[in-house]
Amino acid sequence: MVDDANIKTTISPFAIREGEIKTFDGKDGYVSINQIINKINLGHINDIHFKIFDLINEFEFMTSRQIYLMLLHKGIEIKSQDKLNNKLEQLVKTKILTRYYFSSEEGKGIYRVYCMEKMGKYLLNSKEIDCKWQPTDNIKPVDMIKKRLAGNQAILAYIRKTKNFKDYVVKPKILAKTEGKTLKAHGEVSLTKDGKKISFVFECVRREENWEIGFKDRMRLYSDFYNNFVVYDSGYPIPPQLVFVCEDEKHTVEVFKQIVKNNINLENTKLYFTTDLRQNADNLSNSLITFKKDEETGKYKAAAVSLKMLN
Repeated sequence: MVDDANIKTTISPFAIREGEIKTFDGKDGYVSINQIINKINLGHINDIHFKIFDLINEFEFMTSRQIYLMLLHKGIEIKSQDKLNNKLEQLVKTKILTRYYFSSEEGKGIYRVYCMEKMGKYLLNSKEIDCKWQPTDNIKPVDMIKKRLAGNQAILAYIRKTKNFKDYVVKPKILAKTEGKTLKAHGEVSLTKDGKKISFVFECVRREENWEIGFKDRMRLYSDFYNNFVVYDSGYPIPPQLVFVCEDEKHTVEVFKQIVKNNINLENTKLYFTTDLRQNADNLSNSLITFKKDEETGKYKAAAVSLKMLN
């Protein structure tokens, strides 16, 4: 498997492409639960397979590379990416999982996205593992899936590259008390150093059609949460640090402009920005940027942020 630092690309694989569609790449036909039980009895589907689709149940959508890296983090022995791909193929053939790829005028995407299928839910429920998957989950649009994948990548980057990593949450719930609404961010990691704990919440922004409208709506809820924060709101003893994960450097400027344009003010947190490709660096200590106002010109400029917590 290619190391992050050796991935040669200038465009994030999780960026939105014009005219992009999601294409089914699973298996048609019918597979009975009895056929699957027989495969389990013969050992063709074993505990490793269960751990794989339980992981996908947790994250909802994942690439095979993300699955492999997360299995390694959890201490689940998987010999190679190829070995994992063979097991994923088995799970797709038995309709425990299904998969999709993205295609546009630029061509077919280079990766596949794996998600749960009905048989997977049955098997997890048989082991009393909570699985809230519904068939409608698999018809989510491209931008929602790519936000999930970008969130996964951010979580994995912090797990693998910050020695202060403590734990993660896939879909942290943020309650906007005044409006009585809950939004789900795209990931959270907690870091600890010298007895202090801080959480980073990832808001992944993509350039889907009219993305500015949805972004404004979500920022209204974030503003409600941060500007009315008291201890242990949404379970946080202190406000989590909000990080906007954008498609590229230009997109960080576009996102920040929306914040200024809509007079969005978030108290109790700094506004940090990063990009998908910044997560590929060997060290994340310089992966964040912020925007500072030049008092002489009145214009904002991007400035690097160096956080020792991220070493």
